[in-house]
Amino acid sequence: MLNSASELEFSDENNAREISQFASVEVSGDAVSTVRSSTGVPEKTGYPDSVYVLAANIFQGIRIEKSSDKILIKYGNEPLPSLPESEDETLQRLAYELAFSTLKYQDILETMLIDSYIFPSTKIPDHLSSLIIVMLYDFQDRKFQTRVLPDNEESILEVQEVENLLNSFKTKLAAALARCRIKHDALSIYHILPEIVRKQELRASTLPLYAWINTCKISPEEVFINLKKKGYNEVKSVWHIDDKVFAVDQHCYDVLIFPSHLKKDLINIDLFKDHKLIFQDKSRSLAVHSVKSLINLDDDVLMVNTGSWYTVAHMSILTSNNTSKIFVCGINSQDKNPDLNNLFTKMGCKNIEILPETFTDIDSKDQRLQKVKVILLLPRCSDLGVSNPIEFILNEHEDTDLLKDLSQGGTSEDKLQVLAQQQYELLAHAMKFVKAQAVVYCTCSVYPEENEAVVKKALEFQNQGTKIQPYRLSPPVLPLCSLKEIHLSKDKFFRMEQSETTNGCFLSILTRERDPSETVSVKDVLARAAAKGLLDGIELGKSSKREKKRRKSKTSLPKASVNDNNGIQVKIAEFLNREAKASTSTSEALMTKTLLPQKPAAQVGASSQIRKPSKPPTNPLAPTLTKNTCHCRPCERHTNFTRPRPEDKMIALKPIEIVLPPVMLPFPSPQGIRSQVPTQHFYYRWVRPKTGVPGYLPTPSVFRKVEKPKENLPSSQLRRPRPWL
Repeated sequence: MLNSASELEFSDENNAREISQFASVEVSGDAVSTVRSSTGVPEKTGYPDSVYVLAANIFQGIRIEKSSDKILIKYGNEPLPSLPESEDETLQRLAYELAFSTLKYQDILETMLIDSYIFPSTKIPDHLSSLIIVMLYDFQDRKFQTRVLPDNEESILEVQEVENLLNSFKTKLAAALARCRIKHDALSIYHILPEIVRKQELRASTLPLYAWINTCKISPEEVFINLKKKGYNEVKSVWHIDDKVFAVDQHCYDVLIFPSHLKKDLINIDLFKDHKLIFQDKSRSLAVHSVKSLINLDDDVLMVNTGSWYTVAHMSILTSNNTSKIFVCGINSQDKNPDLNNLFTKMGCKNIEILPETFTDIDSKDQRLQKVKVILLLPRCSDLGVSNPIEFILNEHEDTDLLKDLSQGGTSEDKLQVLAQQQYELLAHAMKFVKAQAVVYCTCSVYPEENEAVVKKALEFQNQGTKIQPYRLSPPVLPLCSLKEIHLSKDKFFRMEQSETTNGCFLSILTRERDPSETVSVKDVLARAAAKGLLDGIELGKSSKREKKRRKSKTSLPKASVNDNNGIQVKIAEFLNREAKASTSTSEALMTKTLLPQKPAAQVGASSQIRKPSKPPTNPLAPTLTKNTCHCRPCERHTNFTRPRPEDKMIALKPIEIVLPPVMLPFPSPQGIRSQVPTQHFYYRWVRPKTGVPGYLPTPSVFRKVEKPKENLPSSQLRRPRPWL
């Protein structure tokens, strides 16, 4: 047992050296290990005074409040005054990282302050408690080494007082830390953290950087050229690559991926300074690209609770070539960024209109939103799918309560139910907008209570009594790039699991069902196309009786009445006489053409009408035949023949339907035709027409058949029955 003060101090110094040896690797707020140099001097030399003050104010708002019987240290409610330079984005990121790290080790740090007798032996104002615990975390992270201050840095009185206090208790603080480590049997205080928190920090250290291209200011090709000039090479995947590389995202064509270690180098190049490349979580890009796939050129979009102005800007950039307008509600631009309009102007956004009302206060029939077809909901949620909360908060302007949940490795059941109810109310209100046709719902939560359960509840309890069509769940409009994504999206929800390469994401698309009164069947579409003459020459299969009658009424010629039979017969006789005279002078020219045989005059005279052969088929393999008293067979050579008509008179003839006999081909035919036609050949020669035969009218010409059947053919083919005659 150590009795003297010198022995106690010697023991404390040994403990401090022991901690320095065992804790050579510590996890800082940004989840990147602090590595010692070869000389033993730590690389981290501390933060500027303004960062400590800003981190203390952040911690004051996110610290874990304990019950009255477990309170060890009292924290005040008054924030510390900060310097104007603390508004710098780099300093804000450092402050958030320091505050988040302090939050994760709050219990251990409070125990060190009590165990070292800083509390309650010293009289410290309550409003400085947050500053003390924040600076204590950095003090132990530097292995209790003195902070190195730049010569030109402006100091803050409260920071100097707290730093002097911690330096005076350095030995006792190191001993308290050693006892805490031994109690938990941990190599360092990092191993005291819950396993889920340690895994999350490991993912955050490897999570790639996602940035979308502002195509209003630069094209993707120009970005690639610019990056290659600065030494970046394009690859297919950036995972586990330490070089200066980038890749194009598979889901969003305008999103680039960079390794995480290039962040400091990238933020200093002109592409990011000039808002040509914008860092943002991939889940937000997935949401706006889903909306882009659902809208037409003149459709408006309503964005709700977007959090980040960059999400609004991305939606505006994607619709810059449209006449669409982007309405935004759920953010207070005056409180968060007074230069918001200036930011949009620099980025080239011209179609954004910010609504002053909250979303639930907007009437679903608001006249301003009559052209809104898609509503994008990005509700506040637990966001436990986020691996790097600092970047997410800074880029998305999310509530800092996210840090409190992530530091504990989960969200309480009560808070989860409150969030789920808020999300349901937003989604239910979005489904009431009359003109909207789709709702995109996107979260970064890993809890089904905030994802599938909210969507299914909204679909189940949507108002069915209105005249508008109800919503239904639709499949994702984003490309599914792997079997895993296909499996995760089998129930029409798009999911991305939290991993070392991406944050978690849930996305659902609800679309209105089509009005049955506006549904058009395939038959109706084809009928309309046929009526407009768009399907001429295309067979549509079996037609209905009504369509057949309609087609027949359009193509049929007017019939001759019974009272006009005598006049028609006279005209027919005159017509045939003229054709007989014309055929005598042209019989030699017609020797190579196929003549269509006509009815005998006796049959023509007995009939009240003459039958006109239908239009010759376009297929040259099929001959044109008519009924004749002589059993004619196909000729050896087939050519279409059109009988000349007098130009002075046109006689209306009645068309008939005929069935053509099998075709006899004198030349080799395709295999499919050869099996269906008889294999007998004939040839014909022309003779002069007979005249003066009683009972017959003169005909243009007659032909004499000479039959040459092939040998070894069955006789049944010579006298084939003709059921078509």
